[in-house]
Amino acid sequence: MSASASLAMTHFVSLAKEVDENKVTPGVLGFIVFAVMAVAVWGLMKSMNRHMGKVDFKEASDEDGSRTDRKQGPASSAAG
Repeated sequence: MSASASLAMTHFVSLAKEVDENKVTPGVLGFIVFAVMAVAVWGLMKSMNRHMGKVDFKEASDEDGSRTDRKQGPASSAAG
């Protein structure tokens, strides 16, 4: 682990240890983790909405007659 990462971790651990030992609370570190996860989910939802907007749900018309083969089911392909 690099020195800067080690220093950052000691600051985060000290933030978590400032809480009274008799109380059980998530503290500042818990809030930071929750906030980062919330921002990540928001970003993923925004990206998903952008990608879903590009999807075309219209079914292409099937003019060669292969649609009737699909309606008959798998038994027609086994017989033929």
